[in-house]
Amino acid sequence: MSVRKRQTRRGNVYDVRLRTPDGRQLSKVFRTRKAADRFEAAQIADMTRGTWIDPRGLTLRFGEFAVEWLRRDPSKRPATIARDESVLRNHILPALGNAKLGSVTPRDVQNLVNAWSTSNAPNTVRRQFDVLRAIFSAAVELELIGRSPCRAVRLPSRQEPKRPMPTAVHLARLAQAIGPEWEAMIWLASVLGLRWGECAGLRLGRIDFERSRVRIVEQVTRGMHGFMVPGPPKSKAGSRTLSAPAPLLDALRRHIEVRHLTSGDGEALLFSEEDGGYLDYSNWRSRVWVPACKTSGLQGLVFHDLRRLNATALVLEGVDLKTAQTRLGHSDPRLTIAVYAQASTEADRDAANRLAGRLMGVEAEPGGGLEDTACAKDVPWIAEPGDADDTGADIIQLSRAKSGRKSREGGIRTRDLSVPNAAR
Repeated sequence: MSVRKRQTRRGNVYDVRLRTPDGRQLSKVFRTRKAADRFEAAQIADMTRGTWIDPRGLTLRFGEFAVEWLRRDPSKRPATIARDESVLRNHILPALGNAKLGSVTPRDVQNLVNAWSTSNAPNTVRRQFDVLRAIFSAAVELELIGRSPCRAVRLPSRQEPKRPMPTAVHLARLAQAIGPEWEAMIWLASVLGLRWGECAGLRLGRIDFERSRVRIVEQVTRGMHGFMVPGPPKSKAGSRTLSAPAPLLDALRRHIEVRHLTSGDGEALLFSEEDGGYLDYSNWRSRVWVPACKTSGLQGLVFHDLRRLNATALVLEGVDLKTAQTRLGHSDPRLTIAVYAQASTEADRDAANRLAGRLMGVEAEPGGGLEDTACAKDVPWIAEPGDADDTGADIIQLSRAKSGRKSREGGIRTRDLSVPNAAR
């Protein structure tokens, strides 16, 4: 680090040249020797204490660094990059793009969050704030600023939407309405718990009919500029091999016949556009999903509700948490319970009856079915008693085999979750 005097047309100036901890060279110009010496001393002291901050952070525009941050992590998935770029372009850069990186204060961030809250849902505001916080955290890591202004910021309370809980009756209606070309996708999501992108990325060669297995190794997501791109499943635990029940395999065989696929088409997508390319979610939703939901009377149902149904059914059927976590492809078992396994009246009633039997000597009474979930009581299309008669014989039941219990016909007895216990 050194101070050098230099003559200009306007008089003498003093250049302070310094080498940063990572080896880069920086310089700063001062009008007086005293200011230059003071700056040099402060920089030396900060480097000695390990608190040095790159002075460029005081003049670097937030928008410039945000663009650099967006391209900084090569491990980001295309869908994540597209989402972050959209948040930056539409919500953050219009407010902070021209601000100096080191000039943004916690008050500025709080005012921005408050402005977002007037026109966006709480969860959307939190998502936008997460992007802003990540940018300033990266600036701190790169020693461009000393502290992140995204501290002590009050966010709107998170709202967990009450999602409807479909039954086997609803699934049968939806499968009939959506047609043979897409019916198998309904069962893959509800019986195996696949995400839409995992269904869209499933290839014929991933289905092992002999061993009754389905391998999930790829998904389709929306990348930059709205294009659908392939990639690995959502989490590290997303790649998985799942046992598939016989009714689901039968549905897949029917789908393969409809698509006119053969054993030689192992790399062919099970669900695709007419040209064999990847499905576009927005187009598929408006063209296929929404009309099918309307026809079957399930307005408001989203595709991901089928995956939530799968998780809740696993819990209610007594499947252990580790198995449920593995089948859903979650990296953390807490996600399986906290996000997807919605509390149900049946589980609560069963707990009460068990306690009554143990502590009061009262025989447990039968509980309700899966359609009794508390979060679904206000949903108008939840099945009413008697709807089970309208399902027909082709319903794929969300059930599990009861060990050692055989039906009169000699097969394994299954549990139809659409029928309340009292009616069984």
